[in-house]
Amino acid sequence: MLSRRSLLTLLAGAFTGACGFASYAFGIEPALRLRVARYRLRPEGWAEGLNLRIAVLSDLHASEPQMGEKRIEAVVDLINSLDPDVIVTLGDYGMGQTLYARPVPLKTVSRLLGGLKAPLGTFGVLGNHDYWGSSLRNWPYTREKVHDTAQHYRDMLAGAGIRLLENEVVRLSVRGRPFWLIGTGSLIALPIRARHFESYADLDGQLGKLTDDAPAILLAHEPDLFVRVPERIGLTLSGHTHGGQVRLFGYSPQVPSLYGNRFAYGHVVEGGRNLIVSGGLGTSVMPVRFGVPPEVGLIEIG
Repeated sequence: MLSRRSLLTLLAGAFTGACGFASYAFGIEPALRLRVARYRLRPEGWAEGLNLRIAVLSDLHASEPQMGEKRIEAVVDLINSLDPDVIVTLGDYGMGQTLYARPVPLKTVSRLLGGLKAPLGTFGVLGNHDYWGSSLRNWPYTREKVHDTAQHYRDMLAGAGIRLLENEVVRLSVRGRPFWLIGTGSLIALPIRARHFESYADLDGQLGKLTDDAPAILLAHEPDLFVRVPERIGLTLSGHTHGGQVRLFGYSPQVPSLYGNRFAYGHVVEGGRNLIVSGGLGTSVMPVRFGVPPEVGLIEIG
């Protein structure tokens, strides 16, 4: 049997540990850490000699105190230092949680993201929060309401010089080698009722716009679209999950995906097809990160 002193010591240790965890998960990891997640791959059928460096920014969720103006400046500087051929942004630019966050004005976000520099340019898609707003408190949603919300982010990206691929494609060339970038709308753009959404992702329509067999890369905010991606797509890039925001020993207890940990984070290969899910930068729902620090991606293909 524990003595009273032993019990108090045990409780004090548990309390100290809990406080340490909370300080790290709510303060240090989401607000102070920043890393580069690096991937090297050669998708099946990738064109010989097509070497490409892609920098990835996802789920910025610009808001004080975790992802404020100075922090975004540091993210932009880090991405530029990676010397990418092209930069892609995968959606969810505005505040994602309201527990104690304060939004960074979109004009400020636009100015900061305008500092991204790459020879082939910067291209982006919208995420679910760019259609909904910062939370799901704006019921009932209508097409007009999500369009009006998304328009603010369309304008923000345009002001930053980022070309929006909202169900669009673009053909690019690096050192004389062509490739396609495909972007879709959000799979869960229009909330209908609890856990029911209307998709704005027109994947089939975009595949029909490819006029040659040059390699193709898909930008899809939610990784769940990957189950519908054909072999024609060499690589799919997604965000949305934040790696679960809490990740222990390669497992995330909560993942905003119909497929759970299957598409939670990192490089996924299925049937010869490649998906890379970014852990993103900001937070959503809860202002916590543990085991999945904020990151930008650098993907080297070829």
